[in-house]
Amino acid sequence: MADEEVELSDEQKKEIAKWFLLNAPAGEIQFVAKDVKKILNDDELYHEAASEAFPQYNKSHMICIEMPGRVGDVIITPFNELEENEFLDPRTAQVAIIDNIKQVCTEVRHALDEELPSAYVEEFRYAVDMEVSRYVGEAYPKGVCSVYCVNGKDAEGPESDFELAVVIAAARHSPQNFCNGSWRSTWNIEFKSDFQSLEIKGKMQVGAHYFEEGNVQLDAKHECNDSTVLQAPEDCAAAIANIIRHHEAEYLVSLETSYSNLPDTTFKDLRRKLPVTRTLFPWHNTSQFSLTRDIAKELGIGK
Repeated sequence: MADEEVELSDEQKKEIAKWFLLNAPAGEIQFVAKDVKKILNDDELYHEAASEAFPQYNKSHMICIEMPGRVGDVIITPFNELEENEFLDPRTAQVAIIDNIKQVCTEVRHALDEELPSAYVEEFRYAVDMEVSRYVGEAYPKGVCSVYCVNGKDAEGPESDFELAVVIAAARHSPQNFCNGSWRSTWNIEFKSDFQSLEIKGKMQVGAHYFEEGNVQLDAKHECNDSTVLQAPEDCAAAIANIIRHHEAEYLVSLETSYSNLPDTTFKDLRRKLPVTRTLFPWHNTSQFSLTRDIAKELGIGK
């Protein structure tokens, strides 16, 4: 007797829809959403799933959205989220109101004084932003970056601690060539006055999707730590940019090396080294097997 089909509840359908949306490769969530909406065939249920999934997806992929009036671009991250759908752009001191599902900026307002860092913190934030922007312009052809104060934004002098977050994102979307890819890195920098030092924690993530006559995805992650001494804003910024440059270049080289060695390492390990008999096949003397003799006899080989 065949198993009876069990109808999924609306909550289960919503969770499945969210899973597909959240796991969409870089630059492909709108394509996935179109199919998910068609499969659900329920506009209200789709809107519930999309309303929960899109904000998470946009922040995790650090998508960049253009603000109206050519004011600039805003990167969607957890670090610059003020309220629901509101994201600060510290370079322009503007707050972008985002439609997460459509992935567009619908409105811009001036940031309030309490939403911006103090003049002391801003001096460091601005210097780091300038140095990192220079690096990103050299390293990533379509890269964007920003620097946010995530802790201690009201610090007023050298005796105060605060924390900056550097985000770097670059994407290359080419669906017509069946491939999309993205680079995302975040760098949390703690300014510790007691020790006159900077503690730096980095996270890097590379994603790629190739889907020409197949479906292959890459999702690689790497974390690292570093430190440097607390100096004047310009000197700190130069040291931070050099540390980021060093670790990201090192990680890219390690990725290139590991994937160039795939045929000789990983792929070879996936293959069975010996047949189930645990004996190598004697290609030099196949005549010992009856099947070989039978084929030779039928074909008249060796007569």
